[in-house]
Amino acid sequence: MSLLNSSGRTATLWMLVAFIVTFAITRGITLMIRAGRGPFRDNVRGGLHIHHLVYGIFAMMFASLAEFAARPAQPWYEVLAVVFGVGAALTLDEYALWLHLGDVYWSQEGRKSVDVVVYAAAIGAVLLVASNPFARQAGVGNWAFAVSIAINLVFALLCAIKGKAFTSVCGVLIPLLAIIGAVRLATPDSPWSRWRYRPESHKLARARRRETARREGRLARWRDSLTGLGPGPH
Repeated sequence: MSLLNSSGRTATLWMLVAFIVTFAITRGITLMIRAGRGPFRDNVRGGLHIHHLVYGIFAMMFASLAEFAARPAQPWYEVLAVVFGVGAALTLDEYALWLHLGDVYWSQEGRKSVDVVVYAAAIGAVLLVASNPFARQAGVGNWAFAVSIAINLVFALLCAIKGKAFTSVCGVLIPLLAIIGAVRLATPDSPWSRWRYRPESHKLARARRRETARREGRLARWRDSLTGLGPGPH
């Protein structure tokens, strides 16, 4: 059984596309502003810099209120999904700002915004393709169904303990991901690493090498380019 019905899947697709496109456009504009190129400038009113997360919050509030109050049919249902996706992108693009309660958009902490946006987009994609893990299939008994759900949740919990929060969330929807994450090495700063890996152990050394490679690899450089950590004013 699908996790979403047909209308929910269509709305999720529109919301995901709006989310990704808005994030790409927003990052492009902010990078141009930082470089002093193009016609765009910071939105300053009376000496106050109004961040785009403000518009994002209001967009999500409007879309949510309209959905709950009006329960619109198609195509307005999809229109509200687009508005919510736009608002979510604007808000999560400045996730690091409201997490740290400071203007860290162009700092090292600003990388968290890109991470959260990537994770949110990936989870949205998983929702589109995943089946419902909590729907019992025909012919499956109550005990067998309960045991399968419990095992899957255990694997997902192991992923979280091993420092793989994203794999843990996606693993609830796609059990294979939870199994893969649970059997792989933990991250070096995770609870599992502290409990199970001795300071001089080969596993901890491997985990640290993998973490270093992840932080310095191609994806990390791509993330840094989106975060604006290259040369330029901060």
